[in-house]
Amino acid sequence: MKKTILTAAFLMTATAAFAQSAAESTGANSVLGRAPTTADFIMQASASGMYEIESSKLALTKGDDATKKFAQQMITDHEKASAELKALIDSGKVQGNPVTALTEDHKEDVDELAKLEGADFIEEYFDDQVEAHEDAVDLFKRYAEEGENADLKAFAAKTLPALEHHYKMAQDMDK
Repeated sequence: MKKTILTAAFLMTATAAFAQSAAESTGANSVLGRAPTTADFIMQASASGMYEIESSKLALTKGDDATKKFAQQMITDHEKASAELKALIDSGKVQGNPVTALTEDHKEDVDELAKLEGADFIEEYFDDQVEAHEDAVDLFKRYAEEGENADLKAFAAKTLPALEHHYKMAQDMDK
């Protein structure tokens, strides 16, 4: 009997965790304004940061002066945030696994961006930056407000103003 109860409890916990992950990956949590799980936040925040860095490295070689200046700020700020997130995980204050490579979608986006030149590159880069930062602001805001880990909530809240600033800058450059 105890084994059956433990198995049922495990399955309910695993199902709930999967449901939250599925809800986060489909955007349902965002629509409902729910905070992502800690694991989802770490995966998405690290994936977003990695994408920002990699796409901005391309912009350093393909953009005009204003684009290069923006791209360098993205690289600097996102490398700093990524290092802070890694330090929280390494300290044991936060449990989770950051991504170690671009997601398939992000890799496709970077590959498509790499094919562009000149004004086409700049236009697409800033379109992508607006979209990526809109998603990041939403993710960090939801976790900062209702996340389950106090240290990670503090990180999200501390990082959010920079992401909001990036979002505004990208919108201004995308005109």
